Parts: sequence; structure tokens; C-alpha cells
Amino acid sequence: MLTETIVVTGGAGFIGSNFVNAWVRHKLGTVINLDKLTYAGNMENLAGISQNPHHIFVHADIGDRVAVKALLETHRPRAVLNFAAESHVDRSIHGPDAFIQTNVVGTFNLLEEVRAYWQALPQEEQQQFRFLHVSTDEVYGSLGPNDPAFKETNTYQPNSPYSASKAASDHLVRAYHHTYGLPTLTTNCSNNYGPYHFPEKLIPLVIHNALSGKPLPIYGNGSNIRDWLYVEDHCSAIREVLAKGKVGETYNIGGWNEKTNLDVVHTLCDILDQERPKAQGSYRDQMTFVKDRPGHDARYAIDASKIEQELGWKPEETFETGIRKTVRWYLEHHAWVARVTSGEYQHWLNKNYHERGEELA
Repeated sequence: MLTETIVVTGGAGFIGSNFVNAWVRHKLGTVINLDKLTYAGNMENLAGISQNPHHIFVHADIGDRVAVKALLETHRPRAVLNFAAESHVDRSIHGPDAFIQTNVVGTFNLLEEVRAYWQALPQEEQQQFRFLHVSTDEVYGSLGPNDPAFKETNTYQPNSPYSASKAASDHLVRAYHHTYGLPTLTTNCSNNYGPYHFPEKLIPLVIHNALSGKPLPIYGNGSNIRDWLYVEDHCSAIREVLAKGKVGETYNIGGWNEKTNLDVVHTLCDILDQERPKAQGSYRDQMTFVKDRPGHDARYAIDASKIEQELGWKPEETFETGIRKTVRWYLEHHAWVARVTSGEYQHWLNKNYHERGEELA
């Protein structure tokens, strides 16, 4: 496994902070963590390694080329891993501008500075360098109920401003490999869940609202299907791709866990009934169905055969084991949840759900 210095962008966000924490915990080298600290970036996610000399935080935007250049020249990383992204479909519907700026323009600016840095390296270091771009299965569009799961060869058919912006960034990364020779790797993952997940997404939102006695909003009739991947499994897959992935290739990372949204909410309610029972009734009593969001993709599913066959990776957690770990983490970290669900978060929830017939404050 690698032991040199790496740069992680977006390392204070959900997936990025889990990756950074694991990298430092496993003593794999020094992480230079660049994060803009938007609403979903939280230094509290990194509290356990705040004093560790192998974690260096840099508060900057991936689109700030001066800051990125200085960081690369100062720390001379062996790899750059790009987790930084605006990543919430609903937010992209309300305000697509930020998604274009971060996911497209930001990725372009980052690539330009990384390319300049890489081209100036000695030949041996050029050959060892990697740029790993973390993306999503949503770039492939939506599947029918009987369609085979997404493979790396699937055509891109993004259906939301978010997924379109990620598709654009994937294409830029591919182009920089084929045009300039930049040694890139791309991963496309399914829906992540686990610790430090900002509670605008389904699983942490349901846990938070259930414990707060608020409605549990389910879009449409809850039949939309997602493949669920425990975040620590995702992080281990990224480490394998970084260490052993073939330059220029894409690797799909999935959990082999297709569930309807309704199944997920039922599972969460049932676990909470066991772990933190209500005085009366079940958490299922708080479920409410709201107007579906525009262009809601029916089904995502990842075929993760390539990464298993070529790199020997497969997830360790089933949905049942991972979701119980997740619920227990949120029960044990209620102070973290309380701090991230303050005023701006409540304002966002009302803006998004009020128009769908539900007030969640």
C-alpha cells in the first residue's frame, strides 16, 4: 500500500472525511486535505486526527488555482484524489449554478494545475503519479426494473443538473488522460451511507427526523431503487484502485444491495424501534409520502464485477450490517447531528419539502 504524501480534495465532507480518517488511522502516509468548507464540509468530522502530524488541512477551493499550485509545489504529493463536489440532486434542482462552478469549472481548474505539476516532475515520478477522480453512478442515468446493472461501458445519460455536472467532470478527466497523458483513474460509486453523512440525504434525514418526532418524507410512492454502499467499503475500494488500478480506467464501486426507498425507511424504523423504542407506537407511524422530485431516476444499480475480478475488491458489509452500524453511530453522536442541523439546514428543508406538501421544521 502507498505510504507517500497524497492530496485529498473535499476531505471534510462525508466520503472524503471517512477516507482521510481511515488513511491516517491505517498509517498509510500524510494527507494534505484541501476543502472549501461549504455547508456539508465539517471540521468536526476530522476531530480525531486534528492534532495528527500526518493530517494537514488547507482551507481552499479546488477552483483557486493559486492555492492549488502552492499546495502542490509545497507538499509534492504522489497522488491527488478528487472528492470535492456538490452532490445533492435536490439542491441542484433549486440552484444548479454551484454545481457547474464546483463540479465542472472547479475540476477543470484542478486538472490544469495538476497537469502542470505532473509535467514538471522527473520521469520516474511522473510514472508513479496518479490523479483519482471520485464520481457517481448517476452519470449513467436511470435503469428499468429488469435492466442489467450499470457497467463501466454504459453510455452516459445524466438526468439532473447534479449528474450532468459530474458527467462533465468525468469527461474532462478522461480527456486529460487521452490528450495530455495525465495518469488518471475514475471511480463511479453507488449510494453511500454511514458516519458523518450530512442529514439532507435519505438515511440520515430519516434517522434525525424519526428521533425528533418529525415526519419521515418519502418521495412519490417510495418505489425508487438504489444500490447501497457502506462508506468504509467505498474507501477501501478507492485505496485498492489507487494502489493497483490501471491508468486511464474506470472502476464501478457498488454494494450489491438494491433496495427501494420504502424498504430503506422501513428498515431504519424497525432498527430504531429496537435500539431506541418510542413510548408508544412505531417510528413507521411518522412516515409520510410527498410529491416526487422532478426527473427522479427510477433505479440505479452498479455491476462491481470489474473491480472484484481485476483488483480483488468486494464489500465487507451487507446492507443489514452496515445500516445497523450507521443507526448506532447516529445514536451515539447526537451532538454532532444537533450542530449540523441548525438554522440554515432547517431553512433548506423547508424550501425543498414545503413545495411537496410537507413542513419539516
